[in-house]
Amino acid sequence: MNANADRHPCFNHGSAGKYARIHLPVAPECNIQCNYCNRKCDCVNESRPGVTSAVLSPEEALRYLGRVKEKAPHLAVAGIAGPGDPFADPARTLKTLELIHEAYPDLIFCLSTNGLGLYDHIDRLAELGVSHVTITINAIDPEIGAKIYAWVRHKKRVLRGVEAAQALLDEQLRSIPKLKAAGMLVKVNSILLSGINEAHIPEVAKKVKALGADIMNVIPVLITEDTAFAEMMPPSSSLTDKVRAQVAEHITLMSHCRRCRADAVGLLGKDDPSLHAELDRVVGERTWIVPGRPYVAVSTHERLLINGHLGDAKELHIFEKRSEGRYGCIGVRKMPEPGSGDNRWHAMAALLRDCSAIIVADAGSKPEEVLAEEGLLLVRASGLIDACLNTVYGGGDLKRIEPAHARQCGGGTTCGGNGMGCCA
Repeated sequence: MNANADRHPCFNHGSAGKYARIHLPVAPECNIQCNYCNRKCDCVNESRPGVTSAVLSPEEALRYLGRVKEKAPHLAVAGIAGPGDPFADPARTLKTLELIHEAYPDLIFCLSTNGLGLYDHIDRLAELGVSHVTITINAIDPEIGAKIYAWVRHKKRVLRGVEAAQALLDEQLRSIPKLKAAGMLVKVNSILLSGINEAHIPEVAKKVKALGADIMNVIPVLITEDTAFAEMMPPSSSLTDKVRAQVAEHITLMSHCRRCRADAVGLLGKDDPSLHAELDRVVGERTWIVPGRPYVAVSTHERLLINGHLGDAKELHIFEKRSEGRYGCIGVRKMPEPGSGDNRWHAMAALLRDCSAIIVADAGSKPEEVLAEEGLLLVRASGLIDACLNTVYGGGDLKRIEPAHARQCGGGTTCGGNGMGCCA
């Protein structure tokens, strides 16, 4: 593991103009809702944490990194910083790290997290070469934290108020000594919120330093629309300077933060559009169609709309792509009769060996599981067949064609506070 900060531009100001970093946006979900945060997954005009122009799969992230590395020999750091939290869906994060560590072991690997869910994965992170971790800790007093967080999703429970802040704090504080024991450098970010934690942040600095943190970054809140703190007055420059000076009495201070996006690439503060263009190219190559299986099966009653349930499907219409945006049905295939349990789905898969996906209005979880084992992607969708085929053949976001009942996520959107942390 390379725990040397010399080449990491966030941990060493002197390297900021010499070494490039890349943020791989592979973490779409979040496990907490901060009152100052509004994550947007498809916004090209904002430069702040939580924003990215696309979310990549682990395999896409590896391909993107490889292309950037060819163009930028000064690339030293690969990090995961959102747009959600890396440990809201740790499988995606760990898979990405496994791929890039195997391909580029000489890179510095880092993560930025709120700390929830971090502790249980520290040993594996060390095995995968992660040497720098940033944790955002805004308060060490749960009463203050309760003013900052709308909810925290911890161990499959959605917590609120002081209980939520305490659960988050416990996870954050116990992670720092374990990270240090694993040989990692630890940076703590604190968001400066006027009227809430400006007098408290120096106490945060003392606490995290005592636990072993190496460096701290005080970031004045960036007022963002459609958040609980949208009307808050931002901290003045004099207040920011005052709090930073107080923090510097206890721990090394980072003073060159640029509030990087989740898909930032290039030198700190000088993101390179030509490198970011490689992300767009990777996204443009997406498809849900796998080699050797060029067709898509559709459950439809009149060959116009997606309106058939898989469980009731006696036949499926088989479509092929004929030109950009144009599709044709090559035939109709009879499906096995209901009543044979999992055998029906295995038999169905055998009839669709040349198909990459099945598009239906709805289906149970069991057939989805069996069909996935057989290499078939089950897509729940509503609307015109051609529009849905555009998404599947074009590698688009399948959430955008889901039926309304599938998008409700338990009764509300993320910003409404259902605690599911979706980014759609």
